[in-house]
Amino acid sequence: MRMLRFCPLVAIVIASLGCAGALAQGKATVRGSPSNAISSGSISIVAVVNGDVISDADVDLRRKLFAVATGQGISPETLDRLTPQIVRQLIDERLRLQEVQRRHIVVSDQQIAAAIHEIEQRNNMPAGGLRAKLASVGIDIRTLIDQVRVQIGWNEVLRQVIGAKGQITEADIKQRQAVLKSELGRPEYNISEIFVPITEPSQAEDANRFAETVIQQLHNGAPFPVMATQFSQSQDALQGGALGWVQEDQLDPQVMRVVQEMPVGAVSNPIRVPGGISIVTLRGKREVGQDPATVAHVQQVFLPFTGKLDPEHPTDQQRQVLEQARHISATATDCAAMEAASKAANGSNAGNAGDVRLDSMAPGPMRDILTTLVVNKASQPVVTNDGVMVLMVCSRDEKNLGVPDDNQVREQILNERVELTSRQLMRDLQRRAVINLRS
Repeated sequence: MRMLRFCPLVAIVIASLGCAGALAQGKATVRGSPSNAISSGSISIVAVVNGDVISDADVDLRRKLFAVATGQGISPETLDRLTPQIVRQLIDERLRLQEVQRRHIVVSDQQIAAAIHEIEQRNNMPAGGLRAKLASVGIDIRTLIDQVRVQIGWNEVLRQVIGAKGQITEADIKQRQAVLKSELGRPEYNISEIFVPITEPSQAEDANRFAETVIQQLHNGAPFPVMATQFSQSQDALQGGALGWVQEDQLDPQVMRVVQEMPVGAVSNPIRVPGGISIVTLRGKREVGQDPATVAHVQQVFLPFTGKLDPEHPTDQQRQVLEQARHISATATDCAAMEAASKAANGSNAGNAGDVRLDSMAPGPMRDILTTLVVNKASQPVVTNDGVMVLMVCSRDEKNLGVPDDNQVREQILNERVELTSRQLMRDLQRRAVINLRS
């Protein structure tokens, strides 16, 4: 069992799905090898999925995104070793897109815009900052829009399939809480995972080679959340692979045996589990029911600059933004006022940062502000290269986070059901698909 979140879109690293074609029905068939593409007019076809084409351009873009995601130089030979697994991931993504279309699920422009805005806000980027980031590496914004559209659509597919099973009852919650109570004092682990699926034995060698390459990049300094976002095939990929706190009976036994011996911060070797390969990192250990922490509920207003700040030569717009932030800092007397200011500035309640565990923050100015700021008093403007931020602590409480509340238990159960449903549905789509790998 894995505890996964069901919907948020917070990834910066994204991938192209290309254009969708007509759907074809039939028995599952896979032929050929993805090692070489064959030319068809102006494109080279790598695979055909129920009539939809995956081109060499799609594969090259995913390879490029992998290189960008790691933040370090990657040799062409390394990228070549990743290519077979990248092709299989693109095939799975195309199957998800086709299922979204088959169910006539429409993802609105407003949903996509809100998701992109969330990505920017969570990464302290100004409005339009993500478009600029992608353009700087030669990727058009349509690539992001296509990816977000499929992610939102697939989540809606899962909602439809789960149906009544998505209703978590009070009995479900009480049963899970009873289990947690029986495990008080036992160890639990904060885990992040990259899951590489293996749907048939012939894929095992490519999957293992792919996993070893990913691990090497992690050892070289690539961020685990970024690698998980781009390459993990579990629903938790959108959260950087974070499973959260899990007990011994909530992970595959093969994974748990490794985790029990790992030091905090370590990355595992490839672990063969039912359905694929798991790569995990251990983020923390504690006892069930014991996790005292100081938690601050934070509201923020972020006012973006239209360009990068040159401290020696600020523009008129940047001066105006700073004055606006000073006005908010001087006049906001509670979090409702901060929320109103955020909506006025950004068109949504993007300023609700939610609950922040202070002792988990990296030492620095931001942690100092949230630790010392008087409750319901706005901070002085915090100037960054991209804009100005004003913060307010709505409350600051001592909590025992080792005991999940009803809502957290409900989310855990739902996310487990979502992950199981997603894997079952993907196996069914793969089994019924006609997939032609060109060689």
